Amino acid sequence: MSDQQSETRRNRGKDPHDEALFGRPKELEKLLQALQDMHYLLNKDYPPRATLALVGNRYRLRQRQILALQGMACSAKDIQNRKNKEVAATGIRNKTVYVDGFNIVIILESLLSGGYVFKGLDGCYRDISSVHGSYKRVRQTEEVLIMLGKALHELGAERVNWIFDAPVSNSGRLKTLCYEIAAQQGFLWDVYLDNAPDKFLIAENRLIVSSDAWVLNGCYAWFNLASYIINHFIDSNVTVNIINQEGG
Repeated sequence: MSDQQSETRRNRGKDPHDEALFGRPKELEKLLQALQDMHYLLNKDYPPRATLALVGNRYRLRQRQILALQGMACSAKDIQNRKNKEVAATGIRNKTVYVDGFNIVIILESLLSGGYVFKGLDGCYRDISSVHGSYKRVRQTEEVLIMLGKALHELGAERVNWIFDAPVSNSGRLKTLCYEIAAQQGFLWDVYLDNAPDKFLIAENRLIVSSDAWVLNGCYAWFNLASYIINHFIDSNVTVNIINQEGG
């Protein structure tokens, strides 16, 4: 089996322990109580890292639950800051959009492969996939890229600039795949590999797509594309695992 074949047969679905950690009512209730506590403490200006450790220890959360909590929690100040810069769907038309590539692709790969995705208090969706320094293409990758392209075309984006982390292995292969899909679908895409994509995204007056908290806090303007796709492009017959502050 070639490397490419082995890559495309991978799946970014649930970890073997996720059903026990997020699918059981008692565990879900514990996570949501922890979310309330963390939000309260962040509003009191407790440092985020120390708060995460404190709340995680109090509720005896496992590592993947802590990752989920980290992605869902933020302060009221951060929520307001992000909302002030959020662009409505109508604000994409005739604009150049800069896409935080790995961020949005991996979220939707996880969702479409049955993995758990978590809706933060700021309305952004985040995953807890273990992707550190190495990206592996999965069965859903091409579907996700086409879905993203169609959504941005429907929204009327004039041009789409994909930004991927250059140090992440296989980013070059993903860049090539993006250009192949763009040629097939007629998408107006440019794809860049950058050594510091987060800093690139927040520079100048760029309209960006991301759910990365640091990027959202520092950017000029952003659009919640993952939410738009989940609401408009995911077939109602597809089973998705989304956890939010209401419990699902």
